[in-house]
Amino acid sequence: MTSDKKVIIAIGRQLGSGGRLIGERLAQELGIAFYDKEVLQLAVKESGINVKFFEESDERGKGFFGALSGFFAPLLGGGSPDDNQLSRESLFKIQSNAIRKVADENSCVIVGRCADYVLRDDPRCISIFISAGTTDRIKRLCQLKNISAHEAQRLIHSGDERRAAYYNYFSTGKWGAAATYNLCVNSSVLGVEGTIAYIKDFVLRKLAQNA
Repeated sequence: MTSDKKVIIAIGRQLGSGGRLIGERLAQELGIAFYDKEVLQLAVKESGINVKFFEESDERGKGFFGALSGFFAPLLGGGSPDDNQLSRESLFKIQSNAIRKVADENSCVIVGRCADYVLRDDPRCISIFISAGTTDRIKRLCQLKNISAHEAQRLIHSGDERRAAYYNYFSTGKWGAAATYNLCVNSSVLGVEGTIAYIKDFVLRKLAQNA
């Protein structure tokens, strides 16, 4: 990917859809950076807040954030207590700044964390949502986590619920709704390899159109 064709691909995904794998492989094929939990590490580096607060609040929606009300996080450096008070908005703002930083630095794929909303005004950002059939999602989670189909179903329900709550709380769009994204893809239709190829073709066509 040349510097004159800079692109940021923001991927939202259902749990068990293969979205993270697809995003990682897509980044490799395009020769660009890939960010998932790396965004959290950058947020920690920039803010000094313990990584556990980002990990525990990551895509969990209102419930967890409500429990943080009035809680004080250990920050590096000085500052008043008011500066150190955690809130759902302050954690999101710190993480959003980290997303903007990596987007400014290079072409990349960013998975989750409302990246498409954070970068909504950036013309280089292409937003994608990846879903999959329930049977395929259950099968993938069973293999990845070595759990039963019943446990996988439970994880799918709770995982999607958390991601939707997080996204719908912070953004003006609706998690998983076609109108929110530039492209929605069901990975069960073409499989992982086919989905990667399909998205790659879409991205390259979009770049050519912009050029």
